[in-house]
Amino acid sequence: MAVERPRWLGVCLDCADAGELARFYARLLGWEPPAEDAGWILLRDPAGGLSLSFQAEDWYEPPVWPEEPGRQAKMMHFEIQADDIDAAVAHAVAAGAREAEPQPADRSPDQLRVMLDPAGHPFCLCTD
Repeated sequence: MAVERPRWLGVCLDCADAGELARFYARLLGWEPPAEDAGWILLRDPAGGLSLSFQAEDWYEPPVWPEEPGRQAKMMHFEIQADDIDAAVAHAVAAGAREAEPQPADRSPDQLRVMLDPAGHPFCLCTD
């Protein structure tokens, strides 16, 4: 008898405004924007990869960067590959992100840049 193994489909991000965050990631990744602005939105990778979904929560509190004791810390972050970090940063900012401050001192800014999405979730633009 074959064993049924679960398959990972994607990641769901909690946020205050699911529509705003879904539109941001659609712009950032070049995916189709959501057809509706609801409390839960699914974005599918047009290349067939993992999906992203967004769930609006009244209790949502953005994480702080860098982490501070007693404040909401990040629980995870995305690693997004880019060939040209400066161009990727400019694209992310135009889509609605902001560059995090401070940046990691142990990594070259032309290899890795920490960004914050509109809901405050950190994500890394990196060359590898």
